[in-house]
Amino acid sequence: MRDKLDWETDGRNWPNRAASRFVDAAGLRWHVQVMGDHHPILLLVHGTGASTHSWRALLPLLAERFTVIAPDLPGHGFTATPAAASMTLPGMARGLAALLRTLGMAPNLVIGHSAGAAILARMCLDGLIAPRALVSVNGALLPLPEMPAELFAPVARILASFPMVSRIAARQAGSPKALDRLIRGTGSTLDVEGTALYGRLVGNPGHVAGALSMMGNWRLRPLAQDLPKLTVPLTLVVGEADRTIAPGETLRVQRLVPSARIIRLPGLGHLAHEEQPARVVEIIEDVAATAGVT
Repeated sequence: MRDKLDWETDGRNWPNRAASRFVDAAGLRWHVQVMGDHHPILLLVHGTGASTHSWRALLPLLAERFTVIAPDLPGHGFTATPAAASMTLPGMARGLAALLRTLGMAPNLVIGHSAGAAILARMCLDGLIAPRALVSVNGALLPLPEMPAELFAPVARILASFPMVSRIAARQAGSPKALDRLIRGTGSTLDVEGTALYGRLVGNPGHVAGALSMMGNWRLRPLAQDLPKLTVPLTLVVGEADRTIAPGETLRVQRLVPSARIIRLPGLGHLAHEEQPARVVEIIEDVAATAGVT
């Protein structure tokens, strides 16, 4: 069992592999996919424990109209893992901003899934990007009431610091039964390919350690305090069957950002964009048109 995913073996049949490149930025070697050659630039940011594979169906559809950028976050997929201090929400926001500068691309529209939405909101609030609109797909934008960060984060940090823990967790999570429970726990139903790709990720100790490090250094309370200052138009896409982020959390976000638009997707779970990519692309294109991103 390799401690880190290897591009030549684990990535040999990676979705949209032809669009992949490796870029050095912020002291890291990033795996990023860039597809399309049209003027408006879209940035897709996945959530904790995922990777570029999460956008595998959206990327080619969106590339018909936009230039689309989709990176693996630090510690995830095929991107290197930085020191723990850079795995904070502001640290990841700065790292992603450095990647965009290196690429020479400023996104006109940004789409984030789960924790990816929090990173994009932080980037907007900190002036690191200035998109015309932000789309949050089942965004993890607020601290979860049932999971106090002051209790969970230290445990995740400790677990991430022991390589053997990540190896054991990867071995267990990669089993078919555990993987099935993991996917079902999101409220989503994935096809065989989608499930296998998550299995490839969670079965790798390096990826597991990266996800644990991210969770262990995550603080959403400062973001919640700053969200009322968000001036970028926000669209909240909500899978009503989401078991990871309760759909009702969207109303808490809207109370902080009253101008936020809510779009509900009945029957879809936390991985709604993987279940019905064409529907999510329609929403993104509608947001782009409304925001004047053409």
